[in-house]
Amino acid sequence: MNVLLARTAGFCPGVKRAVETVYEQVRLHQKEKIFTYGPIIHNEGVIRDLEDQGVKIIHSAKELQTIREGIVIIRSHGVARNIYEQIEAQGLSCVDATCPFVKKIHKIVDEESQKGAYIVIIGNSDHPEVEGIRGWGRGQVSVIQTEEDAQRFELADKGQKVCITAQTTFNYNKFKDLVEIIDKKGYDIIVLNTICNATKVRQEEARRIAGRVDAMMVVGDKRSSNTQKLFEICKNECLNTYY
Repeated sequence: MNVLLARTAGFCPGVKRAVETVYEQVRLHQKEKIFTYGPIIHNEGVIRDLEDQGVKIIHSAKELQTIREGIVIIRSHGVARNIYEQIEAQGLSCVDATCPFVKKIHKIVDEESQKGAYIVIIGNSDHPEVEGIRGWGRGQVSVIQTEEDAQRFELADKGQKVCITAQTTFNYNKFKDLVEIIDKKGYDIIVLNTICNATKVRQEEARRIAGRVDAMMVVGDKRSSNTQKLFEICKNECLNTYY
């Protein structure tokens, strides 16, 4: 049996940075309470190891209100503006482990919405990264995930400026297809492809490998958007694909 290992297998730089940030805080602040706002990444093995070292997860803004002391680490997926404001108002220390690619989207959404643009995020509305991005819009925001969503998208003012961004781990080819549908509606649009380059490269490599092997295996957490997308891409190229 000949086994091929993808060159890009493993944590992406943003996730690696976030995980290392938490371990560093545990090492530096052994006597302080350390929390992450949401799971730092979607990987049960890492989460269990951090919990064994005393790191606790805050699951909601309501739960955050009960925290009186300690360090709150922002997860790699990022959070909405109001979470930062809440952490500051409660006098807690904040360590930001948001992926730099995601932070860039927050800045775009903040700036473009201040200019009056209608924000469209192409991604999964239930994913924490997208929830966080929505929280940086200062006006109306829509999330589009499917062709049906794109076809239904309508604004009363055809002259309205529309700013389109993407979840960093979204399928690149699907993103292009959805943008094309919206573009045909005649709005004044600005398209900012915010899919992480590491994600795009990994998806392309996975597609190439899946197209020339007898079986493909995608290893990752079931909740991980990265591995879900890789599985979908590989399954299209190789029916004998395992998650």
